[in-house]
Amino acid sequence: MRVAVLAALFVSFFPGGLASQVDISSQQIEAGKKKAEYCAGCHGADGNSEQTDYPILAGQTTRYNYLQLKDYKSGRRKDEMMNPVAAQLEKQDMVELAAYYAVQRPKGPRIQSGESSVPFRPDPARVIAGRSKSAEVLCTMCHLGEFSGQNEVPRVAGQHPAYVIKQLKEFKNGTRTNDAGTMSSVAKTLSDEDIVNLAHYLASL
Repeated sequence: MRVAVLAALFVSFFPGGLASQVDISSQQIEAGKKKAEYCAGCHGADGNSEQTDYPILAGQTTRYNYLQLKDYKSGRRKDEMMNPVAAQLEKQDMVELAAYYAVQRPKGPRIQSGESSVPFRPDPARVIAGRSKSAEVLCTMCHLGEFSGQNEVPRVAGQHPAYVIKQLKEFKNGTRTNDAGTMSSVAKTLSDEDIVNLAHYLASL
């Protein structure tokens, strides 16, 4: 059932292009699982990273993950670890990885504690402030009401706060530019306090 739903999503996300070049099936997801073994050291075996510098990929939208890998491969998005990894990937590899991570269940945000990490507990006051700020800057127009994402807009609900803070700061200072300009424009209006509050709010979802 879930594979059938995923197939429908691929058809809608990649109209007349990518979807027409591949058969969406459980075999494809299995292929993605095998390829994801290489990624497990940073992102976790099922896309639930315990290292908070690396994003939770479990439950991420297929199109977003595919496009990010494509941007890493082209150099449009910069990261000293991801650029050389993505450079080795073909389109089929990226589709299969995106498919695999999309059907995994996110397990919730974490925070570093010494050598490892522990479940993150958002600060209630910051959650309230973050919710207010998200309404003010209209985050849900793109990320949807539960911040589950859609198409090329990522799922940010339940993401590691450290990763959210890092990405928002990079959009704000222009270090990250592989978006349509929306995130850069929004991030420039945020104070550092706003960014931390938003990270707590998103971690609470």
